[in-house]
Amino acid sequence: MATLLLLFLIYDPTLSIFEKTPDNQVAIVDEDKIENGIHLRTGLKDAKGLMTVVNNCTNCHSAKLVIQNRMNKERWDATIRWMQETQNLWDLGENQQIIVDYLVTNYPVLEKSRRENLANITWYEIND
Repeated sequence: MATLLLLFLIYDPTLSIFEKTPDNQVAIVDEDKIENGIHLRTGLKDAKGLMTVVNNCTNCHSAKLVIQNRMNKERWDATIRWMQETQNLWDLGENQQIIVDYLVTNYPVLEKSRRENLANITWYEIND
């Protein structure tokens, strides 16, 4: 049991896979639990292709990196090629289409990703 706990500490130092039950017992949390349409461990939306994305993308980096990079199909394919050429990403085979479809559908390109520039501002002087 100690060896198992040590392995959990190495891979999950926050022990986020454990939770206390109402009777103060320790239980292992389901790592693939979905609540309100969100995969709790990664924060990704629950939709067709989710586990393919989780299993292929979050092995190397955080799901937050995936979520913040909203791209179209061509840019995702180019990014995957770049990761394969420079970051040792394996050949995704048929999974690439599933991953790209999931990302384009659930995290599409935003028309405006930053706030608009301020306009029609009335400036005033601050008196000391």
